[in-house]
Amino acid sequence: MYSLGIDIGSSSIKVSIFDIKEGVSKASASFPEKELDIISPEKGWAEQDPSVWWDCFLKAFSMATTKSAIPAGTIVSIGISYQMHGLVLVDKEQKVLRSSIIWCDSRAVPYGEKAFAEIGEHYCVNKLLNSPGNFTAAKLAWVKENEPGLFSKVHKFMLPGDFIAMKLSGNITTTATGLSEGIFWDFNKRQVSEGVLGYFGFHSDMVPELVPAFGVQSSISAEISKSTGLNEGTPIAYRAGDQPNNAFSLNVLNPGEVAATAGTSGVIYAVTDENTGDKLSRVNTFLHVNDNEEKTRNGILLCVNGTGILNSWLRKNIASENISYEEMNELAAQVEPGSEGLFFYPFGNGAERIFLNKLLLSSMENLDFNRHNSSHVFRASQEGIVFALKYGFDVLNQLGVEGKTIRAGKANMFLSPVFREVFVNTINADLELYETDGAEGAARGAALGAGFYTSEKEAFKSLKCLGKYSPEPALQNKYRDLYNQWKTQLQTKHNL
Repeated sequence: MYSLGIDIGSSSIKVSIFDIKEGVSKASASFPEKELDIISPEKGWAEQDPSVWWDCFLKAFSMATTKSAIPAGTIVSIGISYQMHGLVLVDKEQKVLRSSIIWCDSRAVPYGEKAFAEIGEHYCVNKLLNSPGNFTAAKLAWVKENEPGLFSKVHKFMLPGDFIAMKLSGNITTTATGLSEGIFWDFNKRQVSEGVLGYFGFHSDMVPELVPAFGVQSSISAEISKSTGLNEGTPIAYRAGDQPNNAFSLNVLNPGEVAATAGTSGVIYAVTDENTGDKLSRVNTFLHVNDNEEKTRNGILLCVNGTGILNSWLRKNIASENISYEEMNELAAQVEPGSEGLFFYPFGNGAERIFLNKLLLSSMENLDFNRHNSSHVFRASQEGIVFALKYGFDVLNQLGVEGKTIRAGKANMFLSPVFREVFVNTINADLELYETDGAEGAARGAALGAGFYTSEKEAFKSLKCLGKYSPEPALQNKYRDLYNQWKTQLQTKHNL
């Protein structure tokens, strides 16, 4: 028996076909090979067409089944992971009304800031655990004000994962974890926030039917069965945003456990049993996938938008698409820590939450044409990404979060020895790397949600740690000094 995991990213769509008994992925594929386009018709805007996600899923699924010769009919559960905070709008015929306003789009910042002031800090911090900020609710408010004709046709709003579940099943549903990431959730009442709906003027009928993160949410329709070979009635049994799902993939489920990822964006995600909110909304609290009425489980998330996307930009524009990321990492390793005074600020992918949703943009500082080359740029960019994460991690520390050990998948930026060295010595934490990814995590979650695993312990018994990395005192001192220099220049330039 197999479980299918689908990971809807902003760079590509990945699938994993997971052997439930053996607890390993037997096949995976992603599409497209190059990163998906992000449409940016205005400064700070970022959109993608949901139909492109669906087409890419179908291609990736076909590639995985063809390559592995695993019949689609042997798949018994389906899980979905997706890029968080996106907005998908459909009419009564389930027709998409506009491109999705995705996670790194900044246009809704003023709407969230106004809502925070007018709904009130006390309500937002204590009930929503967040400012409406630049999240899905504020994006929907932007559509309501700027595209009223289109807004009048909206039947339901959805997150990207809800859209894929709709395409697979024909049913429009969402989860409490998803609503919390959109800032639609009242953590005290454990229900959709009447205050948010009322303030923005959203009718409650626009909210999709609520289903659990784990459990049978819907099932494969007859139409999709015919076109994909998946059996009609196969349960969709798990759904989560990419960062809660990344934490789940790494078996980060209990208070004090911390996960990290460094894909398109860089994230540190810590699990807590407290309803804790940051008054400045520099970091954000969402329902974790295993939250329930008996035990509170929230994830406190810090995000730096420009991580893997910076590395990709450098490859295209500074190096060459003929050079591999591995070769870029090797060049970065040829340079000593500090990149001979070159500092990189990786903030060119939208407004940054850790800086109160300011649009700082990316920059290099202290570039010397006679001394610095591409190797210095590659290293400085990796150091800059970690330093940005450290800036946010200090906010987590202020909220009482201490990560002595951080788990991550051995992928993306964590494949770089330079990045790992800078990370453990700057953050001052052990790093454990695991053989997993978001698509595999979604498949594992679906097997658990459908009842093929009886417990979390059984679901994760096959998860293997590939390596552990620890800080070194001499390097800690070096990176502490470099970070302080980097931080001082940043604060001076932007009056932070």
